Amino acid sequence: MSKSDRTRQRILDTAAQEFRKRGYAGTKVNDIAFAADMRAASIYYYFESKEQLFEQVLEIGLRLAFDAVRKAVEALPESAGHRERINAAIEAHLSMLLEYGDYSSANIRNFGQTPADIQERQMELRHTYGEYWRKLLTDAQEDGQVRTDVDLSLFRMFLFGAMNWSLEWVKPGKMSAAEIAQQLSQTLFDGIGTHAR
Repeated sequence: MSKSDRTRQRILDTAAQEFRKRGYAGTKVNDIAFAADMRAASIYYYFESKEQLFEQVLEIGLRLAFDAVRKAVEALPESAGHRERINAAIEAHLSMLLEYGDYSSANIRNFGQTPADIQERQMELRHTYGEYWRKLLTDAQEDGQVRTDVDLSLFRMFLFGAMNWSLEWVKPGKMSAAEIAQQLSQTLFDGIGTHAR
């Protein structure tokens, strides 16, 4: 990685931290420059505006998640069942969130504050990622592994809420992404009831 690439990456990493901490509206380019130990003018050499920098942070957060999930599912043998595929997707999403928390959290916490033109440009990737999950869940439902009375759109929102908020409650070293994924996947397929009356 060249010095220029390292500087650009440092700006992005610092911006993700600041957007996570202060929100989109509360973060100024000067805040990012101060935290990155550089002048604001240096940031403008790499990014035209705060909006462009923020859009890059959003896109990185979402692409990291999508790429991790897709790779994890594709790495499974063809014989893998729906439960294994969904568990691998959950684990990959959680692992990415916990490893790249600033990017993920900046995306999750700030998307609603994002200017409309940026939201619009981000929607295609968000939609594609959502469709990937919809297909994983629909395939499982059509194969009889998820009840037909389950509203998968609603369930997907529950699932993403649980996964994305793990950024707030997971304590480093307490549980691994694999352990959390196993619990989440088990709850999805087996429920929490004992089936005793």
